[in-house]
Amino acid sequence: MRNLETDVLVVGAGGAGMYAAVEAARLGSRVILADRGLIGRSGATVMAQMTVAAAMGEPADDSVEAHLADTLQAGRELCEPDLSRLLCEEGLECVREMDTWGVGWARAEGQLTPVMAPGHDRPRCVYVDFLNTGPAVSRTLRTQVIRSPLVQRVGDLCITDLVVHEGRCAGAVGVHLTTGEAVTIVAGAVVLACGGLTRLYARNSASSNMGGDAYALALRAGAPLIDMEFVQFFPIGHLAPRMIGMDPIMWDPFRYKLGGRLLNGLKEEFTHRYGTEDGGRYTITRDQATYAIYKEVEAGRGSPHGGAWLSFEHLPPEQLRAAFGPVVDRLAKNGIDLAKTPIEVAPIAHYHMGGVAVDTRMATVVPGLFVGGEAVGGANGANRLSGNAITEAFAFGRRAGASAAQAVSVLAADAVADPVASASRIERVRAQAQRLIEATLTPGTLPTEANTAAAIDELQTIMSRKVGPFRTEAGLREGLDGVRALATRFHAAPSFAPGAFDPVWLDWFDLRNMTLVAETVTVAALERTESRGAHQREDHPGLDPNWTLHLESRLAGPTDAIALVQSQANPQIALARVPVNAGVAA
Repeated sequence: MRNLETDVLVVGAGGAGMYAAVEAARLGSRVILADRGLIGRSGATVMAQMTVAAAMGEPADDSVEAHLADTLQAGRELCEPDLSRLLCEEGLECVREMDTWGVGWARAEGQLTPVMAPGHDRPRCVYVDFLNTGPAVSRTLRTQVIRSPLVQRVGDLCITDLVVHEGRCAGAVGVHLTTGEAVTIVAGAVVLACGGLTRLYARNSASSNMGGDAYALALRAGAPLIDMEFVQFFPIGHLAPRMIGMDPIMWDPFRYKLGGRLLNGLKEEFTHRYGTEDGGRYTITRDQATYAIYKEVEAGRGSPHGGAWLSFEHLPPEQLRAAFGPVVDRLAKNGIDLAKTPIEVAPIAHYHMGGVAVDTRMATVVPGLFVGGEAVGGANGANRLSGNAITEAFAFGRRAGASAAQAVSVLAADAVADPVASASRIERVRAQAQRLIEATLTPGTLPTEANTAAAIDELQTIMSRKVGPFRTEAGLREGLDGVRALATRFHAAPSFAPGAFDPVWLDWFDLRNMTLVAETVTVAALERTESRGAHQREDHPGLDPNWTLHLESRLAGPTDAIALVQSQANPQIALARVPVNAGVAA
């Protein structure tokens, strides 16, 4: 067992996690930046190839108020306005700071060149080159992290549980994947910045570690979640032919700009059959496009791989090159010539609007526990505005890092006042962490032949078919039964201790979190009997004003961390209805 100690522990090293680490270190805190993958090269940010929404005001007039108005409108009356404002205001500050750090926002004649995106009332989204925004952002933040002597980077570390001591989050435990070694970390504050939950679905646009770790860790630590039913599906995610090294959601701005034609398997335009005329231009909303594609596939009129065709064949090659630029050459390396052949697209799980309930400090109800990035709930309401994902990673990551550092400064003052009591507390926290490690990593009774990887695949299939973009009570109940059956079957740990690069144990850790989070999503989706934003109930069509409120999810039952580890076969999710703008982290 390896024991570490720090001021601030940041879990997750994407855009939000790196910004949190940089900010906490800038305020004088020692930071451990931990990630289950490579630092700055895993998570969603590095994969994002599109745009960042920020009211830069150049060259066109823009304002934070205008950006906020569009964000609130997209959220369908469920945004927490203070969080949404923070996103727009501090996100803008971070975009400007990233500019001073040399990220390389695209410019023309010295001015930024913002572009239009769906849901915005004016060009507002900045970018880096063609399809290079995420890698450029990640590289820039990595540089800032590396330059800080106060940030210790620990990759390949899977955080399995948070340590809550005397009501305060005081560290975490985990497994170093390359050695199989148990690790305890005593920390003055913890920031969860390890992303969303789109890996719950068979088709998703995020990296493979987006299985809802932040949500499961927060729930087991006693922090509530909100808006878990709102999973955003992108309608025209790439399906076929095979495309390597490019964002599966890259087609959106090009269809929006050029008017790519959406066709069924018979090469017919079809959206008009579902009450929405597309007219050769990208005017149909994402939820309408998703519905139309699903219904054509159900009717047997899908494309060969089970989606729809997206065709740019009606456009001259020179127009395609003018719009796509060097992307045309990257597509050619994948064997795709848009002037000669269409590509296949289908809905894909893309983002999660819900998350951990926080206040504007990114603080949860558990003292010492903060959250940043996509793991935060409340800012986006029922549907996220295009371009706000990286913006909120910046804003919420930076704010979480600052708040964690401030919390640590209070503990430091207490330690100076009473060093003996402080040392005794640290020893008690470490002892609790070791007990938690023993409870988590003790070999169990899961049969050797049990296939944890296949179980994850089964869970993804259940969620895609029963808890996807269009839901019914019958389907959700079937999905909930399936998720609970999986949680019961794979409750016991593997019958051997974890080793180096142990895929069985890693899949088991993932399954433990994924089944818990899947249950939370499904229970909330069953409860919300309306259709709003990304949550669409076919048996309850239309928005119901009585549902203009949040659903808060908590774990009922034992509150002791070790007891929670031992009870995860049958988690009990308690729901509560919380008014908007009433303080979701109260």
